[in-house]
Amino acid sequence: MSTINAGTAMVKVLESWGVDHIYGIPGGSFNSIMDALYHEKDQIDYIQVRHEEVGALAAAADAKLTGKVGAVFGSAGPGATHLINGLYDAQMDHVPVVALLGQVASTSMNYTAFQELNENPIFADVSVYNRTVMTPESLPYVVDEAIKAAYAHQGVAVVTIPVDFGFEEIEWQDVSNASTYKTGVILPEIEDVKAALPYLEQAQKPVLFIGQGVRHGYDQIKKFTEYFKMPVVASVLAKGIVPDEDKNFLGFAGRVATKPANEALAEADLILFVGSDFPFGRTFFNPEAAFIQVDIDAAKFGRRHHTDLAILGDGKTTLEKLIELGNERTENAWYLANQENLRNWRRWLTSFEEPTEQSIRPEAVYKEINRIAERDAIFVTDVGNTTIHSIRLLNMTGEQLHTTSGWFATMGNGIPGGIAAKLSFPERQVFTLSGDGGFAMVMQDILTQVSYQLPIINVVFSNDSFGFIEAEQEDTEQQKFGVSLEQADFGKACEALGADGFTITHYEQLRPAFNAAAKSDRPVVIDVKIPNKRPLPVEDLHLDPRKYSEEEIERFKEKYEVHDMPVLHEIYTQHLSKQL
Repeated sequence: MSTINAGTAMVKVLESWGVDHIYGIPGGSFNSIMDALYHEKDQIDYIQVRHEEVGALAAAADAKLTGKVGAVFGSAGPGATHLINGLYDAQMDHVPVVALLGQVASTSMNYTAFQELNENPIFADVSVYNRTVMTPESLPYVVDEAIKAAYAHQGVAVVTIPVDFGFEEIEWQDVSNASTYKTGVILPEIEDVKAALPYLEQAQKPVLFIGQGVRHGYDQIKKFTEYFKMPVVASVLAKGIVPDEDKNFLGFAGRVATKPANEALAEADLILFVGSDFPFGRTFFNPEAAFIQVDIDAAKFGRRHHTDLAILGDGKTTLEKLIELGNERTENAWYLANQENLRNWRRWLTSFEEPTEQSIRPEAVYKEINRIAERDAIFVTDVGNTTIHSIRLLNMTGEQLHTTSGWFATMGNGIPGGIAAKLSFPERQVFTLSGDGGFAMVMQDILTQVSYQLPIINVVFSNDSFGFIEAEQEDTEQQKFGVSLEQADFGKACEALGADGFTITHYEQLRPAFNAAAKSDRPVVIDVKIPNKRPLPVEDLHLDPRKYSEEEIERFKEKYEVHDMPVLHEIYTQHLSKQL
């Protein structure tokens, strides 16, 4: 039987599972695998990042955008521990990532060697699979098992590799199970589907809430909302599933949210919760609403709201079956009121696109982004106020993609996600959208974009503050402390790193900069100086006369420039009176 280098055999396993690039930084404890990657460089690309955290966040973004396993490595000790932030992002957003960890030679293990760590317990909590390779012969087998586990459990698989094992020769055998690995669709029980129909028929104020579980399901969602005459709300990670111009799409719930969505969920008498694990349901959903939950994971039932009916099954298939078996509803006051509320909201947002003052508002910046964005563009949004602006102001088509750090919500995911997007989809236009706080955490990896000639448009919204946290301190009525940021010229700084840089301080500079960015074949950084103004806090609207005095409402309107935007209850009451 022929022999093969154990490290090379392991890399071939990665290739068999469709891994075409892997992120990391070399180290002495990983050099045997680096040698294998060198010999397999025609099949799998090594992407040198400038910080392992960036590599892990990029691997997570690969998985979010493609559904395929992302791959990253770190050398023993600090290289490995630097991965943890990005791996938790993958774990908490439920995507498959394989992380390879270097380890000192097996003959040095347990001798307190240089950079030796007991890595298994460190990575136990973040992983669905966590093993140390014990023999050279088992190296490819263990990595194959790791990738299977990552897919099966939609999580992080960690493999620790003593450096000497990767240099050893072993007998060649194909241990990969990639060609035989199968997944299936869980079909809902018809009796469960039928049990949902009375809820749909009797509800006066129904809302459909969708998550990632209905990705690629817009056809079913559109038919369902129009057939049963109900609005739809999404989780942040589900942005892009429903085009933003859909007449029934109210946006997003929670704090990173829209006014129409939060109002509808607070008033709803039925919530159909499909393919989501939205963590703030107990805060923003009407506790008295009937609740139907559809998921492929029974462990999620009842986690976010008391559940009246649980349907174990694929979300898209369940929506199709409900349409097939249910009776079409007629338009009612609720359906029409939510559409009007949505139109008011969109008009209010666009009213700030044109300059009315010296400073540049985010709405004007997103107008330029939407203008130059190609129909299949990819957007990676960093965490903070920029997340709020992106979910409200990006007008996405059904062909575009969007991702962020959802449940873990780590700052600094923008640049890594952009790298991943451009590597996975080299022919598509890619934007990263970051605040100055998140951008500064990982800006060294603009060098990675430059090094691999990745024409990514990086937009920085600089307000000289950790604005999202500043708003939280405002809500708890404490002194604002630790949230101010030193101003920096990120355009000029990134020019020094090799990117095209623009620093925007006046409205007239916006269009030329974005025109240049759209034509550039290099990484671009557009640093837009915006005022430090809090986005409208739709999680705590002081607009409803049932709850607030006229004085409180006027004070709130003045502070946040609210106009021509009555609350949903008022609109609903008007429509109801017309039908009587």
